[in-house]
Amino acid sequence: DTPTARRQRQRHAPPDILLTTPEQLSLLLAHPRAPQMLGNLRTVVLDELHALFNSKRGDLLALGLARLGQGEAAPGRAQVAQGLRSLETRGKRIRLMEQLNRYAQLLEEVGDAAGAVSESRKALALEAELVRNDRFLCHPSDFAEWASGKKRLTMEDFYRWQRIRHGVLVEPDGEPSGGRWNFDADNREAPPRGATTLGAPPPFHPTEDAIDASVREDLDRWTREGLVAPLGDDGTRWFAATRDEALVALDTFVRTRLPLFGPHEDAMLTASWHLAHGLLAQYLNIGLLHPREVVEAAEAAYRAGRVPIASAEGFVRQVVGWREYVWCLYWWFGPDYVSQNVLGADRPLPPAFTGTPTKMRCVASTLQTLHDHSWAHHIQRLMVLGNLALLAGVDPWAMTKWMWAGFVDGAEWVMLPNVVGMALHADGGRMATKPYAAGGAYIDRMSDYCGGCAYDRTARTGADACPFTTLYWDFLARHAERFVRNPRMAQQVRAAERLGDLPAVRERAVEVLGLLDAGLL
Repeated sequence: DTPTARRQRQRHAPPDILLTTPEQLSLLLAHPRAPQMLGNLRTVVLDELHALFNSKRGDLLALGLARLGQGEAAPGRAQVAQGLRSLETRGKRIRLMEQLNRYAQLLEEVGDAAGAVSESRKALALEAELVRNDRFLCHPSDFAEWASGKKRLTMEDFYRWQRIRHGVLVEPDGEPSGGRWNFDADNREAPPRGATTLGAPPPFHPTEDAIDASVREDLDRWTREGLVAPLGDDGTRWFAATRDEALVALDTFVRTRLPLFGPHEDAMLTASWHLAHGLLAQYLNIGLLHPREVVEAAEAAYRAGRVPIASAEGFVRQVVGWREYVWCLYWWFGPDYVSQNVLGADRPLPPAFTGTPTKMRCVASTLQTLHDHSWAHHIQRLMVLGNLALLAGVDPWAMTKWMWAGFVDGAEWVMLPNVVGMALHADGGRMATKPYAAGGAYIDRMSDYCGGCAYDRTARTGADACPFTTLYWDFLARHAERFVRNPRMAQQVRAAERLGDLPAVRERAVEVLGLLDAGLL
């Protein structure tokens, strides 16, 4: 994203630290001034290397490393950030140097294409230091030790363990602040009747600068050239792009919206896309904020009397509990988790998810928020988008890829457990003890979406029946044999079996799914 003029200056006065890509490195090495620019190179840091293995970009990186290693710019060592997925494959540790040597073998197989292959194996024989990932409060190895011997890995148990060992919202006597570990019961209130907002001010909105203009020009040009297909609205930048901006975003949230966050954190309102949420996950994911400083800010506000305990605990639960739990489960479950699909879901993404208008007001409102801001809060993701995909039987990997691409905080480790395990129950209960399936009644209780909707949330059959309500009862009937044995689902399954109009409901469900596939709901 560096402007052209600045790149030209960097050629004459190379920076101390250069963040680059395999493609840019290749161009840099081809430049006539490459020996001068890289003559004093000391260290190459390879981060997120797992994303490049087994790809053409990985081979391009290998060529670049080989060429670096042969000239005067040969680095003495490669520091590689831990977090490399390739280091944990089916429970077996793979040595990084073996991966680098694989690159060298590939280079030798394709020939001397870069004019520097003959010494590639020697050039890639670099000393490697594995640096433990410090962006989380629980490393996967710590989680593995905690999980050892447990029959079930519940988030609640993990969350309390995290609170105790990090001393978050814990009193000197070891008891939880406020007298309870969990204020969920206080944090599930519906939106105030008749309200269109919670009265919370909007989140921090950064001021754009020349870099923003340059990035937008590049995106516009690449779009015209067919190189990229951006999603959503090309509006002003809503999210921080620097450490300083992220700190302002954190401070703004803690001062102005965290006090209102807890009670209505599950609520949904058409006219308030942000409600009182933090919108901080993307900064944590890319390292602009650290989870420790985030929870410390929330706890300090609580202890100063500016934030009620229910709001402080609800937010801390999301950061110290849920976010860390999902991160660790991603590594714990391993690479085979991506193929989990115990419910046999194989329906393609609904056209409504990819731009076709829909009359389902809850879906339309959530997708509009996603289009405008590349964001929606956790209940919109789980109980609107995820719920519809669960009830309809959407393919888990198709849903995962769509959410990964569309959300500003999207990452493989974020979306895979949340979609496969939490939203679609495709893992059969390894992550969540029950599927989060619901009809129109839940959405009506927690939002203002159902008022004015074309569909009747109370109806199961008929042309105006709420698709969520119809598909909810059909889902229970479809999977009755599996879920009747689940203590948390048996009552709902039995209720479905007692419906006098169940045959008509299931017949209507076939029609609803056909309309969903055709983009006509």
